[in-house]
Amino acid sequence: MSNQQVAKYLVPGLVKGLEILLVLGQQNKELTFAELHRLAKMPKATAYRAVQTLEHMGFIIRNSRTNTFSVGSKVLLLGFQYIASLDVAQIGQPIIERLRDISQCNSHLAIRDGLDVIYIARVSSPSSQINHVTVGTRLPVHRTSLGRMLLTSSTREEFEQLYPHDELPDNSPGSPSSREQLWEMIQQDKARGYVIGESYFRYGISSIVYPVFNHEKRVQAVVSIMVPSHEIPKSDRQRLQEVVRDAALKISDLLGALPAH
Repeated sequence: MSNQQVAKYLVPGLVKGLEILLVLGQQNKELTFAELHRLAKMPKATAYRAVQTLEHMGFIIRNSRTNTFSVGSKVLLLGFQYIASLDVAQIGQPIIERLRDISQCNSHLAIRDGLDVIYIARVSSPSSQINHVTVGTRLPVHRTSLGRMLLTSSTREEFEQLYPHDELPDNSPGSPSSREQLWEMIQQDKARGYVIGESYFRYGISSIVYPVFNHEKRVQAVVSIMVPSHEIPKSDRQRLQEVVRDAALKISDLLGALPAH
């Protein structure tokens, strides 16, 4: 298709608006309207309509004191959404590899699919005697510390849609006995900001789990390590928590999450 053929399908107003944004981005400073329409090389009336539209939508903001314009926060949001659309496993793989090297523990990245936790990336420590999970392994959300952390961004309504009945499926020993108990555990995990599951799902194996947030401040994934002990030694606990937390923060940062307060 020739350039002339392509041009007839273009939306002129959109083109002009994007040209205004490009000018603001390239100048990296606040510009007056006169500077904008001159640098964008478009008629004043056309530039005025484009600026009014972009300002109304929050893509540019006006400084009322100087009557100048700059790029708005919504432009940054577009970038965050693009980053968040990338494969979380691809982003997280090198980070959990480094986590494995520092912690000397099997390291994992997992997401939630409905009522299941799915492992989407994992690396094993050469010295580990633990039978590691494989990528694609599914476990019940309500029976794992990873699953509980993945639910910490859920509203009560979303939670009840997942678990419409008070009795939980596959209510095995060691698992929450009811929906209400599970919800209380999730709220405690949310307030704490992490989960340490000592022999919670498998006897003799403990885990440390931290959430990975996306640009909407919702939990998109979790990072975890498996510690080959019934109870994590107090001498190692703080160090291991810190390295898992740092790995989760790095992935969250790459996903466009805002700094935690």
